[in-house]
Amino acid sequence: DERIESEMKFDNLNVEARDHVLFMGLNRPAKYNAFDLDLYRSLSLAYGELERDRDLRCGVLFAHGDHFTGGIDLPQWAPRFAEGKFIEPAEGGLDPLALDENRTVSKPIVVAVQGWCLTIGLELLLATDIRIAADNTRFAQIEPKRGIYAIGGATVRLQQEIGWGNAMRYLLTSDEFSANEALRLGLVQEVVPVGAQLPRATAIAMTIAQQAPLAVQATLRSARIARSHGAPAAIGQLAPDLVPLINSEDAKEGIASFIERRTGRFIGK
Repeated sequence: DERIESEMKFDNLNVEARDHVLFMGLNRPAKYNAFDLDLYRSLSLAYGELERDRDLRCGVLFAHGDHFTGGIDLPQWAPRFAEGKFIEPAEGGLDPLALDENRTVSKPIVVAVQGWCLTIGLELLLATDIRIAADNTRFAQIEPKRGIYAIGGATVRLQQEIGWGNAMRYLLTSDEFSANEALRLGLVQEVVPVGAQLPRATAIAMTIAQQAPLAVQATLRSARIARSHGAPAAIGQLAPDLVPLINSEDAKEGIASFIERRTGRFIGK
């Protein structure tokens, strides 16, 4: 495989491009990958790179160490919260939690989680597209235990994913739930043995990266419009958004590969 070491260097985040996939590894294992302000901004820059680099087609978000994340470093974030503000992404970055589809990365992200996946960890997972969990993962949205509530998207996205009652069951109690419960609820797509979560997420991301990039992004955009604005809005864009695709070089390659019974070789144009 082709490995390209990213020019982005962070102490708290490992970033590597390989075979059209950008790997983003949370790297504060001694702190249970707790999100301080610097880690959040580093991750935003990695998302910005994924968006801008035409050679990148998919992202994989994962974490080094035994845990995905123990949550936010609340003493750092609390002063911002007290001002009624959230943490802005770094200049040139994209908000990893963005609720506005016009301000989020337009390429799919697969996430691999293990151990603790608390507060911002669960919200980051909700903001991704395909989720793989190790069988020891423990999820919880524990903000009410700390006198606050989730403002990174959980109150919006969790009910969309698992239904109102299921979401309230965990948002209002701060209770933990297991990887198998997350699978039952449809929050994650696969549960695998500890250590297999990143290889499995990688395999899925590599499969996505082999598809026609413009078609993948159009698919993701259409689904997001349906979720945010309803089916009629998405339906109204189906035919118009197909026009540039059908006239693309990749569509011509797709037809040729179908006729010739071979795998398509797509370039994103």
